[in-house]
Amino acid sequence: MKRSVLTRYRVMAYVTAVMLLILCACMVAKYGFDTGAELTFFVSQTHGVLFMIYLVFAFDLGSKARWSFGKLLWVLVSGTIPLAAFFVERRVRAEVEPLVSDSLTTARA
Repeated sequence: MKRSVLTRYRVMAYVTAVMLLILCACMVAKYGFDTGAELTFFVSQTHGVLFMIYLVFAFDLGSKARWSFGKLLWVLVSGTIPLAAFFVERRVRAEVEPLVSDSLTTARA
């Protein structure tokens, strides 16, 4: 497996997780303090687009890593739970990193 597949997933996992945290803060401002409705709308739309890109990259990584349906579903859903994507990304990286290294050594041999 190419390293770029893992890198794309990692970047989108972090970007999606940060945008979800920003969206949560905007929702608190909108519904708790009745301010920032326009900002909340913009952030929610941006997060939605980025989340769709995250889904594509996570599915691509999962299919190349040959994950079970349950594992793939957990990785896909983790982008909807605040802070979960940070922890899931670390576990995914630790699991997929040997697959990337093995393909590099076999390509050089």
